[in-house]
Amino acid sequence: MTLPTSQVTRRWTVIASGLLLLALAMVVIFTRRNAFLSPLAIVVVAAIGLAAILLQVRFHRDLPDVRPRLWLNILGLLFATVSLFADYFRLRGPMVDLVAFGAVVCFAISGSLILHALRRHAKPQLPNAD
Repeated sequence: MTLPTSQVTRRWTVIASGLLLLALAMVVIFTRRNAFLSPLAIVVVAAIGLAAILLQVRFHRDLPDVRPRLWLNILGLLFATVSLFADYFRLRGPMVDLVAFGAVVCFAISGSLILHALRRHAKPQLPNAD
């Protein structure tokens, strides 16, 4: 017995969502309380959120006009990598916060653009009264 395509897609969406929740739970469980004051923790949570949005787009095959902005995601990953290796690059204080904030802003803008396109696609098209 074969399942309809929509059920298979839904199954993978649920599995991917569960794995992302597991990743977020691991971050929260194994991170000490004062570590959440670190800009790096905020970057990790923002990256997990962006991954959730990108997986949502990946599993919706019927969305041809929704495309993540590759340059924005690469810029966010670059900022996140720099904030991760801030000691190696000899960044201190406010500069680390600024780089981490840049990563979060890139992830947020990319996610917002994708969600806007998803909402625009979900609205029913009204027939013209011509």
